[in-house]
Amino acid sequence: MSMRSLLSAWLVLAVVSGHTLAGAIRVSLPNGIAAGDITQRSAVLWAKAGSTGPVHFELASRPSFLSPIWSGQVDVADARIPAKAQVEGLEPNTRYFYRVDSPAGEQLTGTFRTAAAGKSLRSLRFGVSGDWRGELAPYPAISNLARQGLDFFVELGDTVYADFPSPAVPAGQANSLEEFRDKHSEVYSEHFGKASWAKARRVMPVYAMIDDHEVTNDFAGGAPAATDARFAETEGLINQTALYRKGLQAFAEYNPIEDLVYPDAGDARTDGRPDLYRYRTFGDQAAIFILDARSFRDTPLVPVDDPLDPVQVSDFVARSFDIDPATRQPLPPRTLLGTRQLARLEADLLQAQADGITWKLIVLPEPIQPLTPILAQDRYEGYARERSELLGFIHDHGIENLVFVSADIHGTVINNLTYRRPEDVVQALATQGDALAAPNIPVDAFEITTGSVAFDAPFGQTVLELVDTVPEAAALLQQVLALVGFESLDELFALPRVVQDAVLQLAATQLLTLFGDDPVGLRSAPGLDVKRLRGLYVSVVSYGWSKFEIDPRSRRLRVTTYAIQPYTQAELEADPEAVSARRPRVVSRFVVRAR
Repeated sequence: MSMRSLLSAWLVLAVVSGHTLAGAIRVSLPNGIAAGDITQRSAVLWAKAGSTGPVHFELASRPSFLSPIWSGQVDVADARIPAKAQVEGLEPNTRYFYRVDSPAGEQLTGTFRTAAAGKSLRSLRFGVSGDWRGELAPYPAISNLARQGLDFFVELGDTVYADFPSPAVPAGQANSLEEFRDKHSEVYSEHFGKASWAKARRVMPVYAMIDDHEVTNDFAGGAPAATDARFAETEGLINQTALYRKGLQAFAEYNPIEDLVYPDAGDARTDGRPDLYRYRTFGDQAAIFILDARSFRDTPLVPVDDPLDPVQVSDFVARSFDIDPATRQPLPPRTLLGTRQLARLEADLLQAQADGITWKLIVLPEPIQPLTPILAQDRYEGYARERSELLGFIHDHGIENLVFVSADIHGTVINNLTYRRPEDVVQALATQGDALAAPNIPVDAFEITTGSVAFDAPFGQTVLELVDTVPEAAALLQQVLALVGFESLDELFALPRVVQDAVLQLAATQLLTLFGDDPVGLRSAPGLDVKRLRGLYVSVVSYGWSKFEIDPRSRRLRVTTYAIQPYTQAELEADPEAVSARRPRVVSRFVVRAR
């Protein structure tokens, strides 16, 4: 960050903190305040009052608020429901200050900047992460967010774990609307004297997207309700059930997002459903495409029992391409995004390319990079025909400077992207009896997975312990450990984080190569000029988030991952001061030059 940007960030913090007490948040505004869903001309302001009565919003272009440019009032009849106000007619690339008065007469102040329009010479900085559980608050992994001077932050799915026990809902799965609301209020509240999300959301606008745990684990919104016993209904789709509606209602209430729905178009999958897709541009520097990858997806495939059985793996891959492995005939097409959302994404990608926008960032909750067929049914690999269509569209239309940003796996893995074509899979089945024999086609794009902010245990530990329980996979793991001089997982876990990450990167490379995919890490290619500055291309034994910075003159994208040592609920409760004091450190950084 430049000295000017650093001073600007500190100035904003000083102005905002000058309008509140020394604590993190006020009792009468227990979840703080927020702004979000910004465009060049609009924003959504948000606050949850601790009591009923009028919530007053005020907006100004100066921190003095001597000449407010807008004010509004929301009368709160139910203190469980936050107040939201949509503000229109704003100026692009302009910093605004807003303040909120609670019914009790207390006040908090926040700030945001609208998106730039046309050509912009101001650097763009934003952050992304997902996956945080209520019992692990106050989230020291994001304790540095408020000091970063970010233009926005994407809260990328699993913003609550509605199906995990936590102090708000000790029984586990939320079922009533009130329980879903309690789950959201929990993560934005103060814990052990700190409220990391409330503090950060006051000084940067947010975009928010669901994944599965806003409702329940690994649900498929476009699947028939009768296929999943966790939903009481036996008619219609899962995204028509009461549990889905309650989960989505609470999510929309507790985030500063505009409440949109899909208009009727004769599509039973999407008509009248929440529309969370967002396409936003920031001058000529960047466009972001935020995808709902959960609400409209078809029933997932049955996972592979033995990932080292080539027949099982080949059959799974064929079915993921909607191909019958026995007859090599097409199966009914399956979708992850839904046809309407996919069409919007493709049209907006073409528009961004035509408008000369340099960087295009597709933000989706689950990874699109290949991570082997192991548990692939819940990732885009389990919907490979549509994945191939999307990546093929990007390849065929020459969409340049494209980055996928995802979450869900609770760790950072960075890799180039490739895809197989359905017709090549059919040919490979016919000639070699193996769907994986189809060639991989490289795309001038890469993906970075982010997070988690706080999920116990992190991705690396979870995967290694899972692999160690499968005899065939455990043998491969022991080979990898032996390559670097270790005899057991306990011996590995006792070593520093960077050593664990290095071993896991090697293990991932071995597994990906086994399944015919590229090894982990970015490699320069005709459409990708990359330079690693620090750390590795994995960070999977920690909690953290990733920052994206675009320089307007060089057009370079710099990606930095911050992380802390992970902790458990027991460790947090035993010594909350020590855990809360953990500070995020840079564990990975690389730069990519635009074409």
